[in-house]
Amino acid sequence: MENMKNDKFNCEVAVIGGGPAGMMAAIAAAQRGAKTILLEKNAAPGKKLLLTGGGRGNFCNAESDLRKLAANYGQNGPFLFHSFSQFGPKEAIEFFNGLGVKTKIENNNRVFPKSDRAADILNALIAGLNGLNVEIVCGARIIGIEKENNSIKKIVLDNRDDIVAKNYIIATGGKSYPQTGSAGDGYLWAQALGHKIDPLSPALVPVGIKEEWIKDLAGVALENPKISAFQNGKKLFSARGEMLFAHFGVSGPAILNIGGAIAGLAGNGAVFIHLDFLPEIINGELQKKILENFQKNPNKTVKNCLADFVPAALAPAICRVAAVDTEKTANNVEKKERRRIAETMKNFKLEAGKTFPVESGMITGGGVNVAEIDHKTMRSKIVANLYFAGEIINVHGPTGGFNLLQCWSTGRLAGISVSANIR
Repeated sequence: MENMKNDKFNCEVAVIGGGPAGMMAAIAAAQRGAKTILLEKNAAPGKKLLLTGGGRGNFCNAESDLRKLAANYGQNGPFLFHSFSQFGPKEAIEFFNGLGVKTKIENNNRVFPKSDRAADILNALIAGLNGLNVEIVCGARIIGIEKENNSIKKIVLDNRDDIVAKNYIIATGGKSYPQTGSAGDGYLWAQALGHKIDPLSPALVPVGIKEEWIKDLAGVALENPKISAFQNGKKLFSARGEMLFAHFGVSGPAILNIGGAIAGLAGNGAVFIHLDFLPEIINGELQKKILENFQKNPNKTVKNCLADFVPAALAPAICRVAAVDTEKTANNVEKKERRRIAETMKNFKLEAGKTFPVESGMITGGGVNVAEIDHKTMRSKIVANLYFAGEIINVHGPTGGFNLLQCWSTGRLAGISVSANIR
């Protein structure tokens, strides 16, 4: 950076954070001729990106209806509508195709690289940055951001180097997965600069279960159960999708999507999760099917008969809850026992237990209040030369590529807007 010391400005755009949003913002700014520097405190950019999609790189969701797309992001979803209209799923896929990444669309509109390697996404971004001569400074630890009047004056690094730019983009991500460098620094800087930070919470997080025997189900996966949450006898919400039993409780995409909400309810009383293992079959019809199965297999044990309906490892737990001997043969099962089995399969009740901290979520809920950011530019309404992009903004979606799409879209818009502001 010594070669920039005599310049009036070290650079025109300084992007803080080398994650998905930061890399995209730097590329967008540099493509429009802005002299851009990307500051990353890790030894290399994009560390957390390598984890997405279980390492397979679910980098986008291909929902083409932008209103439906925005609806996935909850009450703050409308904030993203403009950025999606400029750079939505179609543009994101074309962007990575242009960088040489071949893509494919799987169930629920999830988009992956054909290689199933998240590293291909990261390598393409780094190649794009290098091709545009973006200066990437790794190991850049910021100890202060100085403000003068209504603008940022400079960034101070721990080695006492100053980074002076005309405009700044904060894209530092959240506070989840701290081992990847996500320590929540950006929230502190934004707050010090005058921004309101909506309360942070774990989002896309698993749910602990109080029943100790849940550990016996670890590894059992369900494709599409109905999952409902109850508190004080009132049904709060339901979800459908893949879930997985773990030694501590339940996880998987469908659970992760509601885990944050369940954690937020913990202070208001016990939360119960009700699982319907066969949501396509009504209770009365299920009782008939169980009876038919038992009549065809009179000498099979109950647990072996139930394996025709659910994963075999789940059958003992159903029998346990329904108070039916697992080793009882089908021809000896009473009508009231069959009824209890059917009711249990339709309403398998568990009590939510251990809650997980913000750091345990796949992403961080909360963040910079969207009312203080111009949704058409990602520019701060408080600091004249400051922009935001990515997870640091309080707008988040479910699993399935939605959150990375938010990063690409807001990062792109911030980079384009900041370069236009320079001109």
